[in-house]
Amino acid sequence: MRLPYFIAKRIAFNRERTFSRFIIRIALIATSLSVAVMLLTVALVNGFQEEISHKVFDFWGHVHVTTFQPYSGLLTEDVPIKDSILLKKDIAAMPDVASISVYAHRSAILKVNKEIEGVMFKGIDSSYDWQHLTPYLKEGNKLTFADSGYTNQIIISRELANDLKLKLHDPFIAYFVQKNSMTPKARKLVVGGIYKTSISDYDETFIIGDINLLRDVNGWDKNKIGGYEIFLNHYNQVQHFKDRLYHGILPRNLVAMSIYQINPNIFDWLNLQNMNELIILIIMAIVAIINMITAILILILERVNMIGVVKSLGMNNWQIQKIFLYQMGYITIVGLFIGNVIGLGIAWLQKTTGFFALDEKTYYMSTAPVKIEWWQVVGIDLATLIICLLVLIIPTLIVRKISPVKAVSFK
Repeated sequence: MRLPYFIAKRIAFNRERTFSRFIIRIALIATSLSVAVMLLTVALVNGFQEEISHKVFDFWGHVHVTTFQPYSGLLTEDVPIKDSILLKKDIAAMPDVASISVYAHRSAILKVNKEIEGVMFKGIDSSYDWQHLTPYLKEGNKLTFADSGYTNQIIISRELANDLKLKLHDPFIAYFVQKNSMTPKARKLVVGGIYKTSISDYDETFIIGDINLLRDVNGWDKNKIGGYEIFLNHYNQVQHFKDRLYHGILPRNLVAMSIYQINPNIFDWLNLQNMNELIILIIMAIVAIINMITAILILILERVNMIGVVKSLGMNNWQIQKIFLYQMGYITIVGLFIGNVIGLGIAWLQKTTGFFALDEKTYYMSTAPVKIEWWQVVGIDLATLIICLLVLIIPTLIVRKISPVKAVSFK
C-alpha cells in the first residue's frame, strides 16, 4: 500500500474529536447538498422543457405546410390551398413522419346568453391523429365526422367553457365575421368535448371542430384546406425534416414551417431555462469548491507537526500533498454518494407523487415535472470530482512552504 494513501486513510477514519473533524463534516454536508441541488436543477429543467414542448407539439404537430404569409402566427387566418392526395402520400412516405392531417383556421365569436368570447376555430377532418389530443380531453369524446355536410360538435377548453358557463352537450351560437359583409354567418354548435392543456395561450383561444364547417362558412370547395399538420416520430428531427421537405418535395407555392417558427415565444422562454440551469450549477459548484478549500487548509494547518515529521523522514512535498488530496477525494466521493441519494431520491419522489405543486397559470402545469438523464448524472458527478481535485491542488501547495524544523516545534 502506498504511504500517502495509508496515512490519508488513517486520518480520514480518525475518531478523535477535533476541530478539523467538525470542518470535514461541514464540507461533506456542503458537497452533498451542492450535488443534490445540481441534480434536482437538471432534472426539473429537463422535465419542465419536455412537458411544455410535448404540450405544444401535441396541440400543433411539429411541421406545418401552407402558403407563405409574412409575419404569420398561430392566430393568422389561412389562405386556402388545394388538398393534394399525391403530396400527402409523398410526405407520409418520408421516414420521419408519424402522421399527416389537414387543418384550417378561422376566427369566430361565441355567444352564450349574455357571455361573448372571441376564439380561433381550428378545423380538422377524419385524418387527424387523436392520440396526441386525447390525453388532454377531460370530458366527452373525440369528434365524429359525418359522411356529408359537417358535424356541429366542437371541442372547447375548460377555461372557455367556464367563462361561457357551458357544459358537455350544451348548445351555443358561433358567429363568423365576413370580410365583405356587415352580417356575420351564424352556426349553431354543441359542446362535444372539453380539453385542458393548462397553456393559457391555447385554452383561452382555440376550439376544435369540423373543417367542413369552415369550408361552408368560407365558401371553399370541398378540396380546399388551410394546410397540412405533420407529426414526426421525434422532435429532434424537426429542422432536418423541414429542410428536406422544403427543398425536395414541396411545390413553389407552399412553404414548410416548424412549430419553433410559428410559436417562437414559448420556445424562447424554454431556452432561457438553460441559462438559469447553468447559473445554478456554477453557483453550487463554487459553494462546494470553497468549502473543500476551507476544509483542506484547516486540515493542513492542524497537521503541521505531522508534515514536519514526515518531511524530516524523507517524504517529498508531492507525496505529502497527495495525503491531503486523497483525504479530500474521499470526502468528495462520499459527498457525491450522499448527494446522489438525496437528489435522485427527491426527484423520484416528485415524479411518483407530485408533492411539489405549481401555479398552472404561470407554469402551464399543476406539479413540477422531473426527467432524469443518467448521462447528466454521471457527468455532474465526474465533473464535480475532477474539478474539486484539480482546484484542491492549489491550497496543498502551502505544504511546500512548511519548514521541517519549524513545523516540528509548531503548536
